[in-house]
Amino acid sequence: MNLQDYRTSITVSKAVAETFNAVNDICGWWSTDFEGSAAKEGDVFTVRFGDTFITMRIMELIPYSKIGWQVIDSWKHWMKSNHREWIGTTIMFELIEEEGNTKIDFTHIGLVPTLDCFDVCSDAWSGYIRNSLLNLIETGKGQPTQKEKTTDASIK
Repeated sequence: MNLQDYRTSITVSKAVAETFNAVNDICGWWSTDFEGSAAKEGDVFTVRFGDTFITMRIMELIPYSKIGWQVIDSWKHWMKSNHREWIGTTIMFELIEEEGNTKIDFTHIGLVPTLDCFDVCSDAWSGYIRNSLLNLIETGKGQPTQKEKTTDASIK
């Protein structure tokens, strides 16, 4: 990690076990367009946002403490160049119990200001972590990006 990696933290009023389970509920706070499994180390999953996708491998899963995902493939359709610049980056959640609350330290290792998508991607992470994940933990209802409905042109 370096000091330029994107970071944000939130503190929630829930126990660390409940918080850990919410972070692992990817469809509940990030994207409902989810394929694969995120249940154990080595699992691979993909989240989609329309034509954009990110495929990750669970590289670390320590119950009630730490979750790490390594980006092994990605495509950001909206970028002018380097659509795959997230490949090789790592997304980390560290959970710390503090007097009945839980602090989540989020770091996207490799998401640094020199990347083309830094501004857009760091703003998106802020929204997902500070709003959607926070709301999922505190109220049971996050605001994940919804799977786009496909239409069959042959149906009239």
